[in-house]
Amino acid sequence: MTAQQDFWNWFTKHEPDLFDFEKDREKIFDQIASELAKVDPDLTFEIGPKEPTRDFVISAAGIRRAFPAVVALSTTAPRLARWKIIAFRPRRPPMTIELGDHCIDPDAVFFSLTDDGKLVGVSLFIPGLISSEIVFKQIGYLLLDEALGEYDVETKIGLIEMLAPESRQRGDRYPFRELAKHFDQAITRLEGSPTRPS
Repeated sequence: MTAQQDFWNWFTKHEPDLFDFEKDREKIFDQIASELAKVDPDLTFEIGPKEPTRDFVISAAGIRRAFPAVVALSTTAPRLARWKIIAFRPRRPPMTIELGDHCIDPDAVFFSLTDDGKLVGVSLFIPGLISSEIVFKQIGYLLLDEALGEYDVETKIGLIEMLAPESRQRGDRYPFRELAKHFDQAITRLEGSPTRPS
């Protein structure tokens, strides 16, 4: 039996408790994390709100090496009536990011795009950015994950820059909430380019 099968056997056995995890959140989440670590130590998860079904998101926490483990686990999931199994953190409407002493409203962030003929480059212009503070890089990646989803951020973006709004970076700037639309258009252009390797 594979590690993936072991995980889903455990999940199925404990499904009632997992679905109602709010009754003992810390214990249940620790158990899920422990079982996921048996598949791959870098796997993480998210559970969506209780509706008729719950989302169970399997994530590699942005660690590219663990992407195959996410795919392997999600594709071996059994059919579960009350669950939707999702590989990688999906796109979501960007929310305000609070990290440390910083609070960044996505409506205050702008972006520009470039491409090298193979991948799209993204520059984020973040208010209050101080280049020496690693927290701004973390905020930038959290914003990108929300807007574009974990998979696209790790596989379709080349250069990522976090810049102050007053930066003289060339290129048109757009409101951050328009990123997904412009990014998808750029990817479509690249994929249709005859110079793009197959």
